[in-house]
Amino acid sequence: MRVIRIAEVETVPIDTATPVPGWTGGEVKRTRQPLIPEGSSENFNSSVVNFERGATTGWHTHESDQILVVTSGVGIVANETEEREITVGDVVHINKGENHWHGARGESYMSHITITAV
Repeated sequence: MRVIRIAEVETVPIDTATPVPGWTGGEVKRTRQPLIPEGSSENFNSSVVNFERGATTGWHTHESDQILVVTSGVGIVANETEEREITVGDVVHINKGENHWHGARGESYMSHITITAV
């Protein structure tokens, strides 16, 4: 058993961040705090992803379902047919192979915990 204190997990930069559609605020950035790093569980990967104002993931898919738990700020999650605002306490379930993106609104930062299967 492990107990992970998010405040004690190292924050590492993520190389790319896509701005929300229409963003004019300049460079956008994201960081990651690996909670269950790749290779340390037979079943799951999990991280906290921290988005600066206007930063998003860009369009992508996953090889397994993904769960997002919003822990701070206000964000957006979108698939090819819908875009929804998300905020603290919201839990998002994204199906395996679903083309989607998520991130912070232009006027807010946002953090979420992401959980995917290995």
